Amino acid sequence: MSNPFNQEDGPQPPKVLKTPVEIVANLRLLQQNHDPLIITFHERNQRFQSYVIEVDREKKTVILDEMIPHDGERFLLNGEAFRIEAFHEGVRVAWECEQDVRITEHEGARCYLSPLPTEVHYHQRRNAFRAPLKQSELIKVQLAGDKLRNALTGQLLDISATGCKLRFPGDISSSLQAGQVYERFTVQLPFGAMTTALELRHAQYEEKLDITFVGARFHRMSGLEQRQIERFVYQLQREARRFESDGLF
Repeated sequence: MSNPFNQEDGPQPPKVLKTPVEIVANLRLLQQNHDPLIITFHERNQRFQSYVIEVDREKKTVILDEMIPHDGERFLLNGEAFRIEAFHEGVRVAWECEQDVRITEHEGARCYLSPLPTEVHYHQRRNAFRAPLKQSELIKVQLAGDKLRNALTGQLLDISATGCKLRFPGDISSSLQAGQVYERFTVQLPFGAMTTALELRHAQYEEKLDITFVGARFHRMSGLEQRQIERFVYQLQREARRFESDGLF
């Protein structure tokens, strides 16, 4: 049985994928897992979100979902080059779109037809143990900040020394912006509440569950906050190892 705590899951040097087989495989992984894409246009600060809808190796094309917010489309119509960045289980996948991208429709929905990238940057960056919480022991969290009209109350699903995954009831994805820092993230740790800033990486609404899942990383934590998080992660890690040694994990 593979050990979830071994060093093979640590950070690896960045790679540049250049073969169509590798590129297609990684883009399809983003498609199948519905991992959000972060789109940034050169020399512009605003970020936009999209998804990979389809990858066609024969036609050497990628179909991207309509951008959110929608006003990013005007930059695309201007022929401006943009960069796409996505994260899948600690791996950063990124590529440039410098050729003309065409607006079209896929199954009746607006989308963008892009040439298959000739190279993709692939970087396994996660080096922190990510501890999942048991469904019966999920921890209450609150997300608030100047960019939010109302504080959001949800639950912590997993946590590492550098970030966490959260869930919130209902569809709040339109209220959240990838790359935005929210100043007041409060989590009720077993040894007391802790408040720190959080940078949102992605928000994904699952209609069937009526739940929004959020991936985020901690932003400029103080030494005390860092130690509190590390203490909690170590506690979860120790419990997971105990269950594994007992044959229960």
